[in-house]
Amino acid sequence: MSSKILIVEDEFVVANALRLALRQAGHIINGIAISTDAAEEALRKQETDLVLLDIRLNGKQTGIDLARKLRADHIAFIFISANSSQKILEEAKTTEPYGFIVKPFREKDLLVAVDIALYRHKHSLESQLRQEELLRSILNELYHEETNLKEKLIKTARAIQPHIPFDLIALSFAPQAASSNKYMGYLHIGFDEYQFIEDEELINITDSESEVFFSESENNDIKTSAEIYRSKVSEDSGIISPSPKMLFDRFKIASCMRFPIVTNAGLIAKYFFYSRQQDHYTQNHIALLNRLKRPLVEVTEKMLSGAAPSSAINISHPLIVHPSPTTSDPEFKTIIGNHPLLLAALDLIKQVAPYNTSVLILGESGTGKEKVAQSIHSLSTRKNGPFIKVNCAAIPAALIESELFGHEKGAFTGAVEKRKGKFEQADGGTIFLDEIGELPLDMQMKLLRVLQEKEIDHIGGNTTKKVDVRIVAATNRILEKEIAAGNFRVDLYYRLNVFPITLPPLRERKSDIKALALYFANWYCREFNKEFAGISSSMLEELHAYDWPGNIRELENAIERAVILNDNTSKLELRQPFTGNASLPIETAAIETLDDVKLIQQETERQYIISILKKTEGRIRGAQGAAELLNIKPTTLESKMAKLGIKRNDFMPWTKTL
Repeated sequence: MSSKILIVEDEFVVANALRLALRQAGHIINGIAISTDAAEEALRKQETDLVLLDIRLNGKQTGIDLARKLRADHIAFIFISANSSQKILEEAKTTEPYGFIVKPFREKDLLVAVDIALYRHKHSLESQLRQEELLRSILNELYHEETNLKEKLIKTARAIQPHIPFDLIALSFAPQAASSNKYMGYLHIGFDEYQFIEDEELINITDSESEVFFSESENNDIKTSAEIYRSKVSEDSGIISPSPKMLFDRFKIASCMRFPIVTNAGLIAKYFFYSRQQDHYTQNHIALLNRLKRPLVEVTEKMLSGAAPSSAINISHPLIVHPSPTTSDPEFKTIIGNHPLLLAALDLIKQVAPYNTSVLILGESGTGKEKVAQSIHSLSTRKNGPFIKVNCAAIPAALIESELFGHEKGAFTGAVEKRKGKFEQADGGTIFLDEIGELPLDMQMKLLRVLQEKEIDHIGGNTTKKVDVRIVAATNRILEKEIAAGNFRVDLYYRLNVFPITLPPLRERKSDIKALALYFANWYCREFNKEFAGISSSMLEELHAYDWPGNIRELENAIERAVILNDNTSKLELRQPFTGNASLPIETAAIETLDDVKLIQQETERQYIISILKKTEGRIRGAQGAAELLNIKPTTLESKMAKLGIKRNDFMPWTKTL
């Protein structure tokens, strides 16, 4: 299918090569521009599907400057650069391009990049239209519901949250509105959990006098246009925030967006979206609200006409709105915490789950990427299909092609029977490719074909097989660095990166440590048939002070050690100075010299090693192998296993001892 493409490139030889290759492939070339000004003029004159954009151009503005305008206008673009350094990639990434081509390029790579960009743009637009239509229909239904202001506002907030994430949403009323309140809103306290707040509570929370709070609000909130604010800008450059500074300070707000509504009756209400993340709101959010302005005006007008008086709400006991039966998701029950960064990731999961879009989960090792992948599958229309997990780092390079794509009988030495690969096993469901950054380059090319053609070849076979598989990939590597080093294909990166979800490291969500520690402590106490009496305050302080380079997995290991060493009558304590992946717990003994104490130590060590081996499914060496988790050498672990009489069927009972 031909597309209209504009080439923005100031090197004639490169521009002409692009034009010839694209024309031969059947695309229509809208022209060649050598500067951003010329490009903008060409875009005004004719409709364009895709822009090929050099980063360095003639004139004052760069390709990155133009890219920001293209993104705002929903025009797909691909960067072209002679330099694929990490710095260039990071700067380009901020504009969310649809692809990246490195000079000099092969014609085949160019055409693949163009196909990927058009594919991504089409699917992102389709997804956006579907989601906006769903949001519009929800707002229309709310308009016809006979509920009070408080209920309408929470349903509106829930509907908007996946599209415009917030930590606090508030509605400010003009003096002539039906409600006597001036501020009313909901604080996001957990996934799909909200706390109702209004005038009096805001005054109590900010520890201010009513006159001071509202005089500051009214003096500052004088504009009626949609605006985006940052708390730092408000303080440093004199740009006035749309609500009191004390509100920003109390809730640690970093950015805010105000969207005014003027009803058909002439009443004014203003929606405020607050986030604890800096630069969280963009003009795209305002554009979305403008596209939905009509149903939002109607719902708001209905709210104001039927607003409940302030006295009808018990503000001494703020209302906590928990997940309703239609929004509660048991798939999230093992994802613990309510930090804003985690909640933002959960909102993205719920947003992307219903579609077949590829998802790339980014985050450090131990942040819970596999649980997120499982949640995406469980919330999708494929939930009754298979969920197949593949750890790309754990499969030897010589076996990975057979493991992924299968083989025919006799295809190679040892292939005594035909075998289905992981993609074929996942047909009709989801395949989770963990540690995708470890995949060899030749396998990356084959994976790209699966993404493009939805088909595989068995090793030793002569026919292709179609597969219906959704791909969810994950990595703890920075793929931009891997691309710059030549270890990862840029075309595969952009094909997988249709919908990225970044999981925060535990050190950035320390407020969740207590909840996670209690969850794991309860779990392991049940596992080891021990009573759980709680966690000591000193242990919680140590857990909170540590930076957790191993993230949630490292915290889980620490709690498991504490449970094993607990005397079953007191609160959990750390029986040794906490240093993360510490040595085995039995090495802390100072006075144990009696034979029976030594036997207890040995059995404790034996059971602990077995529990780690079960977690790693028997893998001793390599990344996240048992030796790494125990922080000892593989040879040392094998020696301990022999000494303690640990055999394969102790940690893998479903296998036979050889």
